[in-house]
Amino acid sequence: MILRRSMLALVPASAVAQRSLRRTPEQMEGPFYPRAIPDDADADLRRVIGASREARGRPLLLEGFVRNIVGVPLPGARIEIWQADSQGIYLHPSDRIAQRDTGFQGYGRATADAQGRYAFRTIRPGRYSGRTPHIHLRADMPEGGAPLTTQVYFPDEPGNARDGLFSRTPEAERPLLVARLEATDDGQRAIFDIFTSRLERGLPSR
Repeated sequence: MILRRSMLALVPASAVAQRSLRRTPEQMEGPFYPRAIPDDADADLRRVIGASREARGRPLLLEGFVRNIVGVPLPGARIEIWQADSQGIYLHPSDRIAQRDTGFQGYGRATADAQGRYAFRTIRPGRYSGRTPHIHLRADMPEGGAPLTTQVYFPDEPGNARDGLFSRTPEAERPLLVARLEATDDGQRAIFDIFTSRLERGLPSR
């Protein structure tokens, strides 16, 4: 399913100036990257092709820009996300897969547009033992090379302070891992900009 163009008119370029242009910190991939990519792997995780209903849980629009550390957009960057459903269950055979929400895709892909924008239609991930809610994200840059793998956190989660991975991140870098939240008519918008140290390619910054 292709996201509507209105969903990609996401964040004005001036929003980039509100955040220090430092490289997004890397975080571990974790144990739940899908062993097999689902047939439906588009950017709309709330609807699975052939399912009779949408995913359960609080709707979330995850969106942002992919840029290098001097603010130049990186069109064509390939973004993957994977996350728990509203019950805290991943699309992975090591998890309680028989109990997972079959209306939730669990994994998605998107490609940054000409301005470096990306967007996913998803849900707020549920809690599971030992971790604060988060979304795994990997960005492959258009010129290749090593991908940037990280995790997206939410500012209103009390579990952040107790999360081992988040708390081990240097304090100065933690804000770069936390999305900016806005309310929408049916849920929330989470704005998460990705900054990479790759300087090659990209459109002139405007």
